[in-house]
Amino acid sequence: MEQRYLIDTCTIVKYLAELLPAEAISFLDTLVDNDCRISFITKIELLVWNPPISEDIKVREEFIAGSKIHFVDDEIINKAIEIRKSTNIKLPDAVIAATAIHNDYVLLSTNDNDFKKVIPLGLKYLNPETDL
Repeated sequence: MEQRYLIDTCTIVKYLAELLPAEAISFLDTLVDNDCRISFITKIELLVWNPPISEDIKVREEFIAGSKIHFVDDEIINKAIEIRKSTNIKLPDAVIAATAIHNDYVLLSTNDNDFKKVIPLGLKYLNPETDL
């Protein structure tokens, strides 16, 4: 089975602003075109932003429209509880990590401070700024 990825909010923001290395942008271009997956948390985080240029929110909406959005079930909730208790990371990040673990996805994020804490709990993690 081919590896699948869950893309975190910070990675999407940097990708859309073209702030990632060229290799990361190329890699994400392929994912976005073929198999873009995000958490419902990421959808919320992307859409609560009030950009100074109204066109910027439309870019985020188009990105979301082309993505498969993952919601939670009891298994993800239970894993998020375990992650939160073990690492004390913020609840939204715990839910995103739990979603990646539950679905056997690699989480693409630039949030090393939080998500590296979850690797011992089974998270597959890749930072597109430094690992591609």
